[in-house]
Amino acid sequence: MAAFKTFEEINAWQNARVLVKDVYALTRCGDFCKDYGLKDQIQRAAVSICSNIAEGFERRGNKELINFLWIAKGSAAEVCSQLYNARDLGYITDEQFKTMYDSSKQIGGMLFNLISSLSSDERRTRK
Repeated sequence: MAAFKTFEEINAWQNARVLVKDVYALTRCGDFCKDYGLKDQIQRAAVSICSNIAEGFERRGNKELINFLWIAKGSAAEVCSQLYNARDLGYITDEQFKTMYDSSKQIGGMLFNLISSLSSDERRTRK
């Protein structure tokens, strides 16, 4: 199992929590708040990152944690995709897009690094 005692110690979870707050703030404004489909989808994707990290951690096994981290990484990519839609529809500025996109990509990278580390640990313990 990872060297964390709680999921709250995982940096990717901490950053994803900030992303959730930022996504909710962004979707409260202008026309974005009236587009219920896109608003709900991007909010759910952002929340899914945190939720899957926490759920995977609580399963208490590296193999399951890795699976949930892949799902969280997919949700981070989904946030990126929805940000493109929001920008294309004029709901957010290019600057807002870049800030949120970079944050989502950073979280995805953190998750990939954690997955890689846990996968290496998993391979070492099977030998």
